[in-house]
Amino acid sequence: MSQHTATHHGHAHGDGHGHPHTPGDPHGAGDQHRPCSHHSGAPLDWNEIAPLLEQQAETESPAYADAAAWLGTLAPAQGVRRVLDVGSGPGVVTGVLAEAFPAAEAVAVDGSPELLARAQERAGERGLGARVSTLHTELPAGIAELGKADLIWAGNSLHHIGDQRAALIEFAGLLNPGGLMVLVEGGLPARHLPWHIGFGRPGLEARLDAANADRFAEMRAETPGHKDEPDDWRALLADAGLTPAGTRTFLTDVPAPVSPVVRGLALAHFARVRDSFDDRIDAEDRAALDRLLDPADDLSLHHRTDLFYLAARTVHTARKG
Repeated sequence: MSQHTATHHGHAHGDGHGHPHTPGDPHGAGDQHRPCSHHSGAPLDWNEIAPLLEQQAETESPAYADAAAWLGTLAPAQGVRRVLDVGSGPGVVTGVLAEAFPAAEAVAVDGSPELLARAQERAGERGLGARVSTLHTELPAGIAELGKADLIWAGNSLHHIGDQRAALIEFAGLLNPGGLMVLVEGGLPARHLPWHIGFGRPGLEARLDAANADRFAEMRAETPGHKDEPDDWRALLADAGLTPAGTRTFLTDVPAPVSPVVRGLALAHFARVRDSFDDRIDAEDRAALDRLLDPADDLSLHHRTDLFYLAARTVHTARKG
């Protein structure tokens, strides 16, 4: 559903294009199949990365559509005139929200001009260009620039803001009376492989999740303005002056055998895990990842018939007034 991130400079990229680090996200280690710029220091080529990010979000788009349909029961569609997709990436979820709320302008908000250009292009391709606009801004400094809204979707972007409580208070201030705040945070780490994969120690993905949880904690601690805040999203929403309106979790279930697109996403995910977790996993697990990525190995991701994709995203909502 991406899975993107904010950088330590305050960019926010949420569900539309992935975000590494989140311990409860589908994809755990390297969610949404996006490279992590926080630790490498290398500039990202968004034009190169965007197609992969879109494929990831499109794989999860049925679950996003289910979530948007549920939001329509909480905020009647004809009353929603302006939607903010905070951390939009290439705009997959922006389009889903625009379709779910046909009377609304949907605004893709992101820190990457390249991804925002793709969001606008996607909207045009889907006949939504007249109702989808983009806004390039840095978060949290740019929250005040976003303008009033009837629905704010923050898809796995809030946890990349140091002071989450303060950001939620600012977001709440942007909502019109009766407006809905939507946080996509938590869920379950994704699974791609069975517990026993035929080599190495069973339970590889569980150990990768544990390594990712440690990395996420480091990312949070290094985020500018970091406040140590428990992830009690209902309480944080209430403390921002909003009335919790319900929480639901939405499933993406792509069973084996998978399509070439889903296989390619899994390969990208595990390749990034192998590169970025080298110092966090033991030699046996590194060797297992090498085998999974070796096209000459019959048990690699290139050839496995048991490869699947199972992920869950949790959506928290609260209403103003």
